[in-house]
Amino acid sequence: MQCLSADQILQVWELGQTQHPIDRALTLLGFALPDRSRQALSRLSIGQRDALLLRLRQRMFGEAMESFAVCPSCGESLEFTLKATELRLVEPSLAEPPAYEWSIADYTLTVTLPTSQDLAAVVDCSDLATAQATLTQRCIQQVSCAGVAIAPHSLPDAVLQQLAQQMADSDPQAELGLDLTCPACQSDWQVVFDIATFFWTELSVQAKRLLREVHRLARSYGWREADILAMSAMRRQFYLDLVDA
Repeated sequence: MQCLSADQILQVWELGQTQHPIDRALTLLGFALPDRSRQALSRLSIGQRDALLLRLRQRMFGEAMESFAVCPSCGESLEFTLKATELRLVEPSLAEPPAYEWSIADYTLTVTLPTSQDLAAVVDCSDLATAQATLTQRCIQQVSCAGVAIAPHSLPDAVLQQLAQQMADSDPQAELGLDLTCPACQSDWQVVFDIATFFWTELSVQAKRLLREVHRLARSYGWREADILAMSAMRRQFYLDLVDA
């Protein structure tokens, strides 16, 4: 995995303007892992994808992750710092995710974990319940009852719910909950931490900062954008300090 250069940060940011968040995550990983095809990355489980994004984010921006939340009870703003290593529950892996065989009630199921391809397939579902059910059914490769093969859509809701829980337990990085306490009213609540959204927000800030630096240096010295972006961050900052002197 390689860190993104200044030019690549701008390329990812520009591409991502018209992409869905699922595609933005794959674009980020595609630049960091150029030897892996987008198709291969889209077949990783969501937990694998997010572990890789956490590793990339840590390499690019460091361990500390400055975060913000609003108390749902009183509206108090809460600022806190997360650590990338503490959020990474599994080691990043590019291995093809395995299929699992589970027995639930009278049913035997062969199941794969949700991938970016699966998430993309349920984006247009009309409601959350339909999306969750469709996502779970997409991950069922085979299902039988008392040795007789049946269609996944014929499974009882109770079995689908238990299956969804087992899938979540098997891919803990896929949905990371943060327990928060409001310092003002002492209310407790939980939020889901989405590394893809968090990382994209940080990268967007960095991209805009780079564009402003290019603008200032190009206007002051007449240099080309490519030449400015090819400089190290330290050298760019030195010239910016001279412009301000």
